[in-house]
Amino acid sequence: MIDWVRKFLYRIFCVIALLVSVYLVVDFLYSGTFDYRVFVMFVLMVVVIIWGIVDWRKNYLLMQQKEQELRLYQLYIQPLEELVKEIRARQHEFDNQINAILNMHLTVDNYDELVERQSQYIMEAVKDDENRMYLPLLKISDKVLAGFLYSKIVRAPSHVKTEIVVKNLEILSGISEHHLIEIIGTLVDNAYEACTEELNRVIMELDSENDRVVFTIKNRMRNVKLENIGRFFEKGFSTKSEDGKRGLGLYNAKLLSERYGGEITVSTDFIDERNYICFRVVV
Repeated sequence: MIDWVRKFLYRIFCVIALLVSVYLVVDFLYSGTFDYRVFVMFVLMVVVIIWGIVDWRKNYLLMQQKEQELRLYQLYIQPLEELVKEIRARQHEFDNQINAILNMHLTVDNYDELVERQSQYIMEAVKDDENRMYLPLLKISDKVLAGFLYSKIVRAPSHVKTEIVVKNLEILSGISEHHLIEIIGTLVDNAYEACTEELNRVIMELDSENDRVVFTIKNRMRNVKLENIGRFFEKGFSTKSEDGKRGLGLYNAKLLSERYGGEITVSTDFIDERNYICFRVVV
């Protein structure tokens, strides 16, 4: 039987049983045949029904959470597996490059020229290896978060340069996986949306302290008033529009983090003589 049909029939049964019980008690009172033993049975039955409904609701919410986490796992583990496959494929290319460097002395007789050509070759090989920045993500314990961040980075606008620093490979937290993804996803989306051709750098830091995830993201900023920074988490506030239709992402992210005893803070930073806005969530 379909799950929702079974749930619907169970609710109908509980309602009918409750109505019949109330009718019998009222009938006993009016007919003068009221028995306290029957009343006690009625109370016990009501308690059992209410207990069943509460327990079902609790289990239902738990099942929903598990289903959401399973969907996240299926959605974001695949990008990570694709990265692993690509890195393995590049391993063969890397071996060829090493052989080319080692055998370069067979075609170059001059020592200074050999050193220069080897150095140039190595610099070009390192510059072309775009996947090296993703390697720390492969090592962290939270594979769903790793796959999620990787999918966000590779889908970012082409003009954006992303740097990611992993300070702790053991990522621990008491927050549910899908709520963690929702909070971090909001911060990442906002950072990328704020990027332009000129303000095109995003820095992510991933850490874990006292069994909590610590995620920091920084992006270049310009023309952000100091009084507006303190309003970023207000409901409906947005620097993108004034119609009230936006400005809910950070507000909801703050509510979610506080539900788990965490916090989100915003500040400004000065890196390489450039202004950055910095969001930090601990949850």
